[in-house]
Amino acid sequence: MTGKPPKTPQDKKALSYAKDRRNTYGENDKSSRKAIPARKAGESRRVRRKANQTLAVVERLDEEAANIVESSLKQDVERVGGWTKVPDEPLAVYLQLQARRRSWRDLSPNRTPSEEPDVS
Repeated sequence: MTGKPPKTPQDKKALSYAKDRRNTYGENDKSSRKAIPARKAGESRRVRRKANQTLAVVERLDEEAANIVESSLKQDVERVGGWTKVPDEPLAVYLQLQARRRSWRDLSPNRTPSEEPDVS
């Protein structure tokens, strides 16, 4: 049976740095469990409310305007450009940010870092 060759520990580490992700949004990462579904639900409620309001007005519009409104509702035009989750950062980028913060913490108040820390 021929299969993929086994990965070396170095390959596994490089793959982990590329594929693993960390939340750097700025709020508590545990709160995202509730905040993301709440934002999605709110966005859906907003779209449904706007669709219901436009459907209530369709009876008073002329034929051409009513067709345009119905077409935009079928195409779900209101959702375009709505809320999207900020993607998490790859682990390599996250570790570089952590190293930079750590280097700034270790400096005395009157000094600046001479070079960026390298995390590779």
